Amino acid sequence: MTTPFVFPIRIYWEDTDAGGIVFYANYLKFFERARTEWLRSLGIQQQVLKEESGGMFVVSETQIKYFSPARLDDLLEVTAHTAEAGRASLVLAQQAWLTLDGERKLLAEGTIRIGWVDSNTLKPGRIPAAILEALQ
Repeated sequence: MTTPFVFPIRIYWEDTDAGGIVFYANYLKFFERARTEWLRSLGIQQQVLKEESGGMFVVSETQIKYFSPARLDDLLEVTAHTAEAGRASLVLAQQAWLTLDGERKLLAEGTIRIGWVDSNTLKPGRIPAAILEALQ
C-alpha cells in the first residue's frame, strides 16, 4: 500500500444540507478535489496531461460508506492512494477524517475506479507507463 496523500478541506455553508450536516454527495466532490491535488503533487496536471497525451481519466465506478457526519466549519483531512493498478484503470481508495478534541474520526471512505480514455473518442486505452509509475 502506498502512503496516502492528505488534503485539507474546510466545510462551508454551501456544503451542508437543511439539517446542518454535509450533504452526502459532497463527499464525492471532496474526494475529487483530493485526487486532483494528489495528481498535481506528483507532477500530473490533468489539463496538461490531456493536451500532451491525448488521453484523460474518467470515473467509471464509485462506492462510499458513511460513518459520521461533518458539520459547518469542520476541517477534514481527505486522503487518496492507489489501491489497485491495471493497464487501463485504477482503483483509488479514499477517506475523509475529522480530528476533534484530539480524537481522529473516520467520517466516510470509499473507492473510485478511474479509466483511461482517448479524450476525443472516449474509447478506452492504456494508461501511459509514466503515469502508472508515478502513482505507485
